[in-house]
Amino acid sequence: MSLDALMQSNRLWRAGERSAQTQALPTGYQALDVLLPGGGWPDSGLVELLAARTGIGELRLLMPVLARLSRGARWIAWVAPPYLPYAPALAAENLDLSRVLMVYPRGPQDGFWALEQALRAGTCAAVLAWPQTLDARAMRRLQLAAEAGNSVGFLFRNSTASRQPSTAQLRLQLDCPASTNAGEIDIQRLRVNVLKRRGGWPAGPVSLSVQPAAQAGQSPVSSA
Repeated sequence: MSLDALMQSNRLWRAGERSAQTQALPTGYQALDVLLPGGGWPDSGLVELLAARTGIGELRLLMPVLARLSRGARWIAWVAPPYLPYAPALAAENLDLSRVLMVYPRGPQDGFWALEQALRAGTCAAVLAWPQTLDARAMRRLQLAAEAGNSVGFLFRNSTASRQPSTAQLRLQLDCPASTNAGEIDIQRLRVNVLKRRGGWPAGPVSLSVQPAAQAGQSPVSSA
């Protein structure tokens, strides 16, 4: 293919352009919205949330958008969550529990199949997943599935995945700043770096308050 033909092709993504096909879903955090294309999460495609450890507030970051989406007609699917979601805490975050669907596959291969099908089906507004390993081909399949199903897939992955190329529309690096007590972290605040976004360069960091609506100790997930 010649350069002129390539430049006219709709298969080429230009760094200075934002997708006209993707609408934005407000994150619930104004400081984060200003960094994201369109002012929020994409309503379809993949979002990677990268963190060195779990339990730093990564799930609370999604509570505002999940609450909003749960008031629609489609499901909020959780594929193989590593901890048992705590229903009262989710309800306290204004999630409609009748729209929450838990999927527990038998193994990694079944997990990938379930994730791809949930994204592609068109019946899920959002799909949350915690995949252990994803190569470039698998990421591409998931991105295409999310676009086909008009679903947004939130993938919680280890920070080491940031060294790998990704077809995700948005990649965020999450970290928890130190608290005032030596040796402890502040689980009420989350530091977010935008590693990749359509239509712009990396941005951040921004510090967000992720104080749960539930009472202290009622996290959206439980190890029980």
